[in-house]
Amino acid sequence: MKILAGLLLALAAGAAAAEVTIQEYRLPARVGAHDVWADPAPGGPVWFSAQRSGELGRLDPQTGKVELIPLGSGSSPHGVILGKDGAAWLTDSGQNAIVRVDPKTRAVKAWRLPEASGYANLNTAIFDQAGIHWFTGQSGYYGRLDPKTGGLTVFDAPKGRGPYGIHATPEGIVYYASLAGSHIARIDAATSRATVIEPPTRGQGARRVWSDSKGVLWVAEWNSGQLSRYDPKSGAWAQWKAPGERPRVYAVYVDEADKVWVSEWSAQVMLRFDPATQKFETFKSSTATANVRQIHGRKGEVWTPESAADKLVVYRYK
Repeated sequence: MKILAGLLLALAAGAAAAEVTIQEYRLPARVGAHDVWADPAPGGPVWFSAQRSGELGRLDPQTGKVELIPLGSGSSPHGVILGKDGAAWLTDSGQNAIVRVDPKTRAVKAWRLPEASGYANLNTAIFDQAGIHWFTGQSGYYGRLDPKTGGLTVFDAPKGRGPYGIHATPEGIVYYASLAGSHIARIDAATSRATVIEPPTRGQGARRVWSDSKGVLWVAEWNSGQLSRYDPKSGAWAQWKAPGERPRVYAVYVDEADKVWVSEWSAQVMLRFDPATQKFETFKSSTATANVRQIHGRKGEVWTPESAADKLVVYRYK
């Protein structure tokens, strides 16, 4: 376990969005922060997957201290989320395992995928309302882990390679996005069956998906550069092209006011989309190449990992 001090840098946002302030936290070099998850408590810790160094990271925003927790030999974690007990859960592609880190003792426990499933290229995970841990694997898999029994099952994705981002609606219905498959899919918790839902734009490269407070899904489309919305109740789709030339939309997160935040890689900016006005606002980091991957937040804050810059950045708003 390593603890290092982070460097805090406060920045002012652009005049077009003066109500947003930006603060940057330096991380140790070459940790490769990939995904981030903020504890819901105000001022609470922010966790990140340190993909390059094979560790779980914990940032204390009050002090800037960074703690790094080794996950095991060969570890290369991709996604990180928190359970209801505050434990960090990681999809560890290096170990081909789901990993849990106890929030108090820092004890590490791993559930390795069955050998018969092969290398899954584990990506992202989410809990449903019943406490089942659902996860994706880009090699063409999705799966479920029951933390109570330790039972882990891997399923073949209905259209093969591509399962990537995953999220659950407030009702607990789980959806994943398939980057290589260019679709989203709904998982039936009772049968574990995934049903493909095709977006109207072909080959759009659905990369990440997030639900708003009403159960409407927002999809980051990497190939098309679009932010898309899907309403499961009506089956209706809508799309908005991100600003800029040849945009690449990587991640999506919906805040408590149902504003939609996305990371855009061509211009290396963060975007906030207001569904009411259907307009984007743009925010830029101090780093020319940030490569923001998964986004997360809590009330009044959106957190981003700048994987290319070894920083975590928070956008605070009112």
